[in-house]
Order: sequence, then structure tokens, then C-alpha cells
Amino acid sequence: MAKITLKAPVELGIVPTHIKFVPGLVPDENGKLPRHREGNLRLLAEIDRIIDRSPVDITAVQVPFFPGLDQADCDELFGSIRQKGINPSLIAMVGGGNPMNPDDEDFVCSHLVASLEAAKRYRIEHVSSTSIEEWMKQGAETLTGEAYDAAVAQVAKLHARAWREAGASDSCIKAWHIEFLRGVEFQTFTDIGKAWGAVSAINAALGENAFKILVDAAHCGDSDLSMEENAAAIEEIGRQGGIGMFHASAKTTRGCLSTDDGWIGNLLTACAATGGLEMVLVELFHHEDPALAGLRQADPRHGLDTTDGRSYTECVCQGLGDVAHRLNNLVTRGIIA
Repeated sequence: MAKITLKAPVELGIVPTHIKFVPGLVPDENGKLPRHREGNLRLLAEIDRIIDRSPVDITAVQVPFFPGLDQADCDELFGSIRQKGINPSLIAMVGGGNPMNPDDEDFVCSHLVASLEAAKRYRIEHVSSTSIEEWMKQGAETLTGEAYDAAVAQVAKLHARAWREAGASDSCIKAWHIEFLRGVEFQTFTDIGKAWGAVSAINAALGENAFKILVDAAHCGDSDLSMEENAAAIEEIGRQGGIGMFHASAKTTRGCLSTDDGWIGNLLTACAATGGLEMVLVELFHHEDPALAGLRQADPRHGLDTTDGRSYTECVCQGLGDVAHRLNNLVTRGIIA
């Protein structure tokens, strides 16, 4: 088949979680990134495979950034990505700590500032994180009423502080995209409305609209809101300038995009219609990633093998082709200018 030419004025790429957090993305105890026996970084090797096999050129890769990463490895990783003509964005990973707890503010803030400093070092324009709640926290309860309001206020204080301490306003960083997660992973910020409440509070505390919501089709689909309610929320958030990044990822299975039950197409269209869509990233998770064993225990549907005989690289490349056609047809239909 002929190569697809992307007509939409957005960046298209991947979140490379399909190579597994372990042993693909998580650094060792010395901060060194995983490598193949030949010595090449596993993440760079996969990017080369995607470039070689994808039916459409990719221009973006979202890279998880862990506290304590070895600087030489980071120099090699981000330098090589740019040499391939791809813009890296950065996922700020926090190693523990509850963003909603004032007692953990210093700890969480230090991790977020480290990621922002790395973004500045490597001239990265877009940072993202799930740093409004602690992931898979045992015993966590859903916060409501005054407890919810206090959590929002603390999350806003924390993120505004991190942004200021890193001097992000006077840097290359254009936006920080906050991603909410579904129930099981999170307990409180589990839908787009609740998450936007936190994001808008961060912007209010900061005094500028530096923060946006990251719309992940999978988490929207696994939330308690309907497809129509999610689309309506996206429209309203778009009017406030809060839409920028979209994850094309299938709900529940987090595997092949054919399992998404229509959420990707519907919410991608909703995001495009706001006029704020800047980046679309295909994201699959490996059904045997050791780092996600707890999630599979909590929801066995997350551990389904949806590859249907293909490699994960092939599944991601097919997803890229599908999303590229969707974006092109949104241009054809006048939804994307």
C-alpha cells in the first residue's frame, strides 16, 4: 500500500508503552535505560522499527521520564529522537507520594521539577503527567464534598509551585497536559469533568493557562460518563482553551485499537472540532508487562491478548494508519481546517 500523507496540521506519533515498562522503559537502580545485548537503547530500536514499518511518517514520541535517569542516556535518547526528525514530548513520572496530601508536597514537587528541568534541557515543548493522584494506591477512597475541594486546592498549589520553581513560563515549554485515569487506577479524578476541575484550578492558582487536559479515549471510555457526556465536556473545555493532546487508546484492553468500541473516532472528532488539537498519539500496552501485573489482577480484561497473531509493533503501525486516515477525513469533512 502507498504511504499515507498526513493532511491534518497536527503531530502524529506514539506512546511506546507497548514495549513494556519492564524491561523496555523503566531504568535500573543506577538510572540507566534498558538496552539490548548489542548495546542499543530498547526504546530507540523500537522507534526505528516503527519508522520502517508505519504506513505514515511519525513526528512525535511521548517518552516517560523517571526521576534519577542517567544524563548520558538521556542525551543519547533525546538527541537520537531529534536526529530522526521526531519531536519528543515528556511524561513526568512520579515515584510515589500522594499529590493530594500536603505532607507529600515537597517530595512530589521535587520529582515534577526534575522532569520540567529535563524538558527545558532538551527543548521539549509539551509535558504531560498523571500527577493529580497516586496510581493504584491501596486503600484509597473516593473523595467527595469538602475532601474533594481540599484535594483540588492541594493539587493546584503543588502544580503551580512546580511550574514556578522550574521557571517554565520563561522556557520552551508551551503546555503541561494532565491525564486522568479510570477507576481502579485512580479513585477520585476518574472522569474528564473531575479532572478538568483540577486542571482549571491549577491555571487559576498559576494565573495563566499553561495546563490542559490530556484526552485519553481509553480512560474516557472506562469512566462513568457516556460517550455523549465526554464529547460535551470536550466541547466546553475546548472553549476554555484546554484541549491539546489526544491518546488514541482502546478502553479496558488497552490493546489493538479494534477493541475501542468507537470511542477513539468519536472523541478524536470532538477534540478536532474544538480547533485546539495539536498532537495525537497511538498508545497500546503489552498484555504481559510485569509492571502492570497489579492492574491485570484488579481487572483481568486488561490482560487480554488482542494482537490476533501480530507483533505489538505491527498493531501500533496499523493503529497509526487508522488514525492517519481518520485525521485526513476530518480535514476532508471540514472539521479540521
